[in-house]
Amino acid sequence: MAVSHDVGQLEDLVATAHRIRQAIESVIEGKSDVVRLTMTVLLAEGHLLIEDVPGVGKTMLAKALARSIDCPVRRVQFTPDLLPSDITGVSAYNQQTREFEFKPGPVFANIVVGDEINRASPKTQSALLECMEEHQVTVDGTTYELDSPFMVIATQNPIEMEGTYPLPEAQRDRFTARIAMGYPEPAAELEMLDVHGAASPLDKLEPVATTAEIKALIEAVRSVYVSHPIKRYAIDLVAATRTSPDLRLGASPRSTLQLVRAARAHAAMSGRDYVIPDDLQDLAIPVLAHRLLPSVEAQGQRRHPEQVVADLIRRVPVPDAQSAAGGAPPRRGAGPRQ
Repeated sequence: MAVSHDVGQLEDLVATAHRIRQAIESVIEGKSDVVRLTMTVLLAEGHLLIEDVPGVGKTMLAKALARSIDCPVRRVQFTPDLLPSDITGVSAYNQQTREFEFKPGPVFANIVVGDEINRASPKTQSALLECMEEHQVTVDGTTYELDSPFMVIATQNPIEMEGTYPLPEAQRDRFTARIAMGYPEPAAELEMLDVHGAASPLDKLEPVATTAEIKALIEAVRSVYVSHPIKRYAIDLVAATRTSPDLRLGASPRSTLQLVRAARAHAAMSGRDYVIPDDLQDLAIPVLAHRLLPSVEAQGQRRHPEQVVADLIRRVPVPDAQSAAGGAPPRRGAGPRQ
């Protein structure tokens, strides 16, 4: 059964998300699409992987989001000698009580910024697997729950860079989306020289939302309506990656779930309480491409997973607008949808 929404609740969601986006964009110039996707992942209860060359603002974006929300934030600088216990925490012996006490690691925060995650060893990278999927940490046989909301924002340099380790497939699959910052436009870079020249704008950034507000937004996003044809369309998109001759590894069922969750957040930020095919199409590349492995033939032709997903979006049949929104209830206090 579909859930109807109060117009005021949806307007509050859009207004709060807009405040956070404005705060981030006061630090990150000319990257509104990247900031919007970052907010989408946050409201979808996901995790974000930011991949690009050094110096384009990956860490700055992560810090700007963290400072825009009044919640516990921890940063981890990944290095080759970092140990798993440096992330999750460790049990230390207390000589006064003569008992072992658990010392929580930096993962015990609402937002965890993992800088240059692919500079750590695969063993240390895997320490985040349980945290990201199950929102808990197990140390010495004891399980500790992580607070909600919980989001990992990891940055990484391209694997061609010196001193990097490729992320395992299981690790990449736990990231809801991957984005690339890209170089700024000349006008945005000129503005950056003016704004960042004297002092960092991060120093002046104040929180514009609380943890309670973010929790309320996430609850509102969960109840955004997804019709049966839209669910079938999401499944068809993901299933097409598993049969494509250009890919030797398709997307997992987890990716289908995260694609729909992200589409709910995307719809809510657009002021809608129901998902349309455009939401899935806008998110398919950032949500699916990093989980895919190209075939040998595709690598020889220099066809990247992003290109393959773009082709699949054009080929997979799209449900018509009426059936896509079929069964979606009208908002309380609102007239019929146009």
